[in-house]
Amino acid sequence: MQKVIKKYKAVILLLAVIAISALIYQTIKNTKKPENAVSERVKNEESAENETNIVIDQQMESASEPETEGSTEAPAPENLTEGTEHSSVADLQARLMELGFMENDEPTMFYGPVTADAVKAFQRQNNLAQDGITGPATLAAIMSPEAKYYAISLGIAGSDVKRVQNRLYELGYLTSENEVNGTFDELTEAAVLKLQEVNQLSADGKVGQKTINLLYSEEVKPNFLAYGEKNEVVLASQQRLKELGYLTTVPDGSYGNDTVQAVKQFQSRNGLVVDGYLGPSTRVELRNSGARPNGLVIGEEGESVARVQNLLSNHGYLPSGNVTGYYGEITEKAVKSFQENNRLTADGTVGIRTMAALTGDNVVKAKAGSLTGSGKGSTDNKTGGGGAVSGNVQALLDVAASKVGSKYVWGAKGPNSFDCSGFVYWSLNQIGVRQSYLTSSGWRSIGKYKKITNYDDIQPGDIVIEKGHMGIAAENGKVIDASSGNGKVVYRQRTKWWRDNFIVAWRIF
Repeated sequence: MQKVIKKYKAVILLLAVIAISALIYQTIKNTKKPENAVSERVKNEESAENETNIVIDQQMESASEPETEGSTEAPAPENLTEGTEHSSVADLQARLMELGFMENDEPTMFYGPVTADAVKAFQRQNNLAQDGITGPATLAAIMSPEAKYYAISLGIAGSDVKRVQNRLYELGYLTSENEVNGTFDELTEAAVLKLQEVNQLSADGKVGQKTINLLYSEEVKPNFLAYGEKNEVVLASQQRLKELGYLTTVPDGSYGNDTVQAVKQFQSRNGLVVDGYLGPSTRVELRNSGARPNGLVIGEEGESVARVQNLLSNHGYLPSGNVTGYYGEITEKAVKSFQENNRLTADGTVGIRTMAALTGDNVVKAKAGSLTGSGKGSTDNKTGGGGAVSGNVQALLDVAASKVGSKYVWGAKGPNSFDCSGFVYWSLNQIGVRQSYLTSSGWRSIGKYKKITNYDDIQPGDIVIEKGHMGIAAENGKVIDASSGNGKVVYRQRTKWWRDNFIVAWRIF
């Protein structure tokens, strides 16, 4: 029995030793675990720190390398002055255009004299130092949501004032050329007040957005010598218009619709604003011995053409159905036939002598059965390209390109300085296209040439009309235009701005 007990005690003792050994092992294991976790965490932190150091080193290496093309642009200078080129200039120009201090155009990065003049005008209006430099104070004022639209009033002087005075003089609100002096004086203020009253604008004597837009619109009402007037001045003007081949009726001193059309035609031929009024400049040009006489040619359109066609019809040279107001091939043939029968040079152009013969008392009428264009369906209609004109696309592009670099001057029509509409006017007339001077607004609905409404259909030689701007389309998606942003005539790529601001294009050829 004692042997069994001893054997049992031995087993119990062995089990106890095993249990104690397991407990000691587990304790040791648990004691080491935090040490391993800390070690692992430290290892991870060291790895992260090494990665951060690598990134920092790479950034420092990159910063130490010289800037290459395409790098981030340097910050804008504190003061923008003439000659500066920076993207901030484009933002400045866009704002000046929006406020009416610059003619609307694609903004550029170049701070030229036109931009400087616009800044001076803004500074003048906002009682800032007129230095043409856009410093922090001027920039803040221009970019302010509360910035005011361009305006001029009593006491202001500048070239822009003179430009407005010239137009007031044209419309008869200023009565003497001596009053066009570049200073907004009391006489100018009185003229503006009268303009606003006659045209039913709020009369404040200031030239702001509404007044400046009215001055160059077709709706503006002049102060005198317009439709309905009857006096000796009108009679003398009619006689001269008749002499130059513009008036198709007998002068009677009454300013009727026929006189309005004759005056418009005269203005368009002589580089004047086409408004139909006998303003001072128009009357001066009428008295000028070098005034350009009338000469209707194929491709012309308007009331004057319709009057000539009526005369040809009355004399038996043109069927009444061909009185379309458009001078096409049939009208040209009728004119030639008339000229041959009346012993005139048969060139198909209605000049002074032809007009005098058409409206004279001794007209040789057409023989019976010799009507031009009497065949079925034979009528004068516009061709796809707007009728035959002198020159061609290449001639137009060559003439336009010859003026690249010429100075931009608001309102200038050449030959050495231009604004956008003056540049198109000059270029077309240089190659024989008799086109009157029109602003971009007037070109929107000219209707004389083939109308292009899809921007992607524009071809070289087309006249491209934008919101407040215009240019001549060139090859490879480029354009030649007098740019206010660049301060000169430029040859450049048509960017997204041209697509976004596109109104219409006109195909001359």
